[in-house]
Amino acid sequence: SLPPPSSDEVDAERDRRIAAGFSFGGKDYQSREQDRENISGASVAALAAMMNGAQPADLRWHGGASDFAWIAADNSLTTMDAQTMFAFGQAAMAHKQAHIFAARALKDADLVPLDFTDDAYWPA
Repeated sequence: SLPPPSSDEVDAERDRRIAAGFSFGGKDYQSREQDRENISGASVAALAAMMNGAQPADLRWHGGASDFAWIAADNSLTTMDAQTMFAFGQAAMAHKQAHIFAARALKDADLVPLDFTDDAYWPA
């Protein structure tokens, strides 16, 4: 019989799924490490803008000369006010956190299932 999958194998699947992207507002977005870094930075900037009075529907909250937009996985542009950008950052965080906890549950099992890569064990 095959040995049970290792913690490293579960971690690799977790990382693959985290980097595979997430949906927000009906669109898919990339979430590789560099994407998450960019999302985090923009989310902090959005929070600062809200603290400084940025209002919903203000697409110039970032101080630029054009509307703030994020590029979706399909290369379309999604305009975002500060509130939406902050919510987008929260969604990215929730995506990563859900996969971390799913991996933890698998590793805490008496035996990691051989089919641990099956979607049934992971967040949608």
